[in-house]
Amino acid sequence: MDSVSERITETGVVPVIKLTNPERDAAPLARALLAGGVPVAEVTFRAEGAAKAIAIMTETCPEMLVGAGTVLTTEQVDEAVAAGARFIVTPGLDPEIVTYCQKKGLPVFPGCTTPTDYHTAFKLGLKVLKFFPAEQSGGLAKIKAMSAPFPMFRIMPTGGISLKNLAEYMACPVVCACGGSYMVSSDLIEGGRWDEITELCRKSREIVKEARKNG
Repeated sequence: MDSVSERITETGVVPVIKLTNPERDAAPLARALLAGGVPVAEVTFRAEGAAKAIAIMTETCPEMLVGAGTVLTTEQVDEAVAAGARFIVTPGLDPEIVTYCQKKGLPVFPGCTTPTDYHTAFKLGLKVLKFFPAEQSGGLAKIKAMSAPFPMFRIMPTGGISLKNLAEYMACPVVCACGGSYMVSSDLIEGGRWDEITELCRKSREIVKEARKNG
C-alpha cells in the first residue's frame, strides 16, 4: 500500500467536498477539518473552481492530504495535480485514467461495484478501490460478498455513509476508510459553521477508532 493510501487508512474517513465559493470557504474549511483530526479531503470536480479549492486548501494547510474527486478526464487529472492534488478519485473504473495516473506515480481510487470492475482493477494492479455508490449498490453485504473472490483489495465505500452506519462499515476488515459528505454538507459550509464541521470530524474519528478496536 502506498503512503497516501496508508494515511487515508490511518484517518479512516475522507470528507467529500463540493465548494461553490472556494475563495471564501476553502481555507476555513481546511482548518476546521484539521482541528477535528481529519487531515484528508477529496474535493469534487462536480463544482467549478475545484482546482482553486485544492490549491487554497494545500496552501493554507500544507500538512493536509488533498485529492480530487469525480475526475472524468485526463485533462482534469492534470488540472488537479497542478493545483496540488495528491490523489485522484473517479466515480467509475476508466482504465485510461487509471493508467494515466499510474504513469505519473499518482494514487488513483476508481469507483467499482461489480465483479467485472474488480477483475479489471486486479489486472490494472490496483490495491484500493472506491465502492460507489455504496448504499445504493448493496452496501456492506455486497462488499463482504465481493471480498470472497477478490480478497486482495481494500475498499473505500462512499455514498450513503453517515454517523449512523460508519461504525458498521469500519468494523469490516476489508474497509480501509469511508468517504462521505455528511461532515461537510452544503448547509454547514454555506453557513460558515466551522465548529460543527470540526465536531462531526471528531465524532467520526472516535467512531473509527472504536470500530477498529472492537472489530
